Amino acid sequence: MPAPTQLPALRETDVDADPIRQFAAWFEAAATAGIEQPEAAALATANADGAPSVRMVLVKAVDQRGFRFFTNYASRKGRELAVNPRAALAFYWGPLGRQVRATGTVSRTTREETIDYAHSRPRGSQLSALASPQSEAIPSRDTLEARVAELSARFGDGELPVSEQWGGFCLDPQTVELWQQRPDRLHDRLLYSRVSGGWRLERLAP
Repeated sequence: MPAPTQLPALRETDVDADPIRQFAAWFEAAATAGIEQPEAAALATANADGAPSVRMVLVKAVDQRGFRFFTNYASRKGRELAVNPRAALAFYWGPLGRQVRATGTVSRTTREETIDYAHSRPRGSQLSALASPQSEAIPSRDTLEARVAELSARFGDGELPVSEQWGGFCLDPQTVELWQQRPDRLHDRLLYSRVSGGWRLERLAP
């Protein structure tokens, strides 16, 4: 992997007072730099007993409401968020030497938002979402492919339904941390924490 771009020191006066606007600026920089799927992030959840699990997801929208991603509600992450609606996200843009972490509470998006997003996806992805009992054991890949073929034949070129078991989650951030790589491991870390009426910004030691 090539060495990350050497960026100047990240100072408190360099960043936006609002972490969502700052995230948007860094996200745009990652996309402009040609980083593949800059929306990819590690999502950490935990079950009712606190046992953690982590996987990569695609965060499809970020605004003042929070970070939104979509999944099968019956999947492991969906079940864990149902009993423990808190999560953490980590974006890593290696070529820029940057990372963003967000933690917060999670709630489901509206059904309308789910349907709008589902119908914007490539048809193959829609069929896969319908066919897959995500996180459940299945007999073989052939079983899954046969289910996709059956659904494709049934619906033809018509609009595909959106399963009630499939939808979006929105992480409402309580903390957002910016991390930027610096020489000799003296990395910059700036932490936004939600407080009454806004955000507090402080520097963390690397």
